[in-house]
Amino acid sequence: MFHPLDGMGELGERVPGPPWILGRRGLPAHAPENTLASLNAALEFGLDGVSYELRACASGELVLLADAGLERTSDSTGPVASRTLVELAGVDAGSWFHRRFAGERLALLEEALELSSSTPGEQPMHVIELAAPRLAQEFARAMDGRRHKNTLRVGSRSREVCIELRDLGFEAMLLCASARLEDLEFVRDERLAAIGIQGGGWRGDAAHLTWPCERWVLAVDDPAELLACVRGSVLGIATHEPLRAMAARALGRFAPEDTGGWPIEPIELHMEGARPSREEGTGGGEWSGTWNVQGRLRNPFGWAVRVNVGLRVGRGAFDVEGLPASLELGPGELATVPFRLSGGSWSPGGDPTLVAAMGWRRGPGRPEERLFFDTPLARTRRARLAGGALRLSLLRERPGDPAASVTLNTRRGELQVAIESAGGMRDAELLVHLAGCSHRGHGRLRLELPAAGAAGPAGVAFSVGILGREGERTRIRRWAGGLPDEREAGAPGRLVVEREG
Repeated sequence: MFHPLDGMGELGERVPGPPWILGRRGLPAHAPENTLASLNAALEFGLDGVSYELRACASGELVLLADAGLERTSDSTGPVASRTLVELAGVDAGSWFHRRFAGERLALLEEALELSSSTPGEQPMHVIELAAPRLAQEFARAMDGRRHKNTLRVGSRSREVCIELRDLGFEAMLLCASARLEDLEFVRDERLAAIGIQGGGWRGDAAHLTWPCERWVLAVDDPAELLACVRGSVLGIATHEPLRAMAARALGRFAPEDTGGWPIEPIELHMEGARPSREEGTGGGEWSGTWNVQGRLRNPFGWAVRVNVGLRVGRGAFDVEGLPASLELGPGELATVPFRLSGGSWSPGGDPTLVAAMGWRRGPGRPEERLFFDTPLARTRRARLAGGALRLSLLRERPGDPAASVTLNTRRGELQVAIESAGGMRDAELLVHLAGCSHRGHGRLRLELPAAGAAGPAGVAFSVGILGREGERTRIRRWAGGLPDEREAGAPGRLVVEREG
């Protein structure tokens, strides 16, 4: 049994669940997502398990792949459903991430289920999403003789598939964007084992009711939301940021009386007025700038800590003045660390991260303990829609990109988004992030706007992009981060709609 005096481990890995923490698509910050290398990395870091999507190839075998197509995470193109397993054997699913993963293959379900936990005698948990229809029977065949060897939940966004999985004897999970009363009634009436909510979807009205099943949260990476999950009644968390989630779990266990927020306040780098470098061939790109930043820290523990503050760079190049920095904080004490940041990248995503390592020694002869907290320095932009159409110019994501744009308008509580210019791409498709949900469609989308009260004065989370083809490759042009739905997409912008009356 865990006792706080036993220590948490430097990453919080010695603090057991619940909530159980699973690496979504493995450990995608360290290895190419949904590969055996990524899943193994998550388990070696001490996570309780892994979460991944399954799709069927043309010959029927189930492979781990988030997208219907192969373009984003391999050196190949086209739908995975059109390729046999033999044809997929030569697909490189690792070089796109880093050359040291060259030759990494697409992982099969059977291979993922053979992975071992870092804790002897324990089996890793698996949360599996059937990412395409009509996979339940094939999944059951692949699991024949294995279902008692693994701890797993298998889910779908389709209610019919969930019922089929339940009837096949699996612990079925309904996957939803948000917690609604009708979903509660469905899992209760159909006696499903679990429900999995995307990101911050447990903030809805139905989230406060008593649910007759396990509650999981999927694809949650925001520090404040992770801490809220730890403090709530969520059984498990699947996240792209498992090390951040382990820190949140350790904080909840070691400082149960603390009711404050994340130890590092959220930080936004506003792109408006950030003086981006727009010259051809420069390393700055359009998603760059210069900012004077105030990092605000809080000691959440009931004892003094020593804090080392530094910057971790994701995508792009940055110069920083004022970091690293060191300070001491008493119990509950606040501090501000000012610094200046310059630089950026061509594409959204890969935002730099402010990291605070808090260390202490609790008693003579006891080893020093440390826990790492981080928060992204989210590059964001805002759009204001007030009576009439608004044109949004999309970012040039590499030198020489032609202009691309979309238009926004509102009508009777709907947001209307349309492609104005696709920047020369063929088969153009709209991608929209609105209030935490992703949408896609050809040419034009009509989306229901959140109620004015729900949006708040800062507006609603929003981004828009165009997905299309240049030659044989798929490309995306974006207005801000948040697209596509993946770890390195960055933070969405904000849309403020000035409503009549």
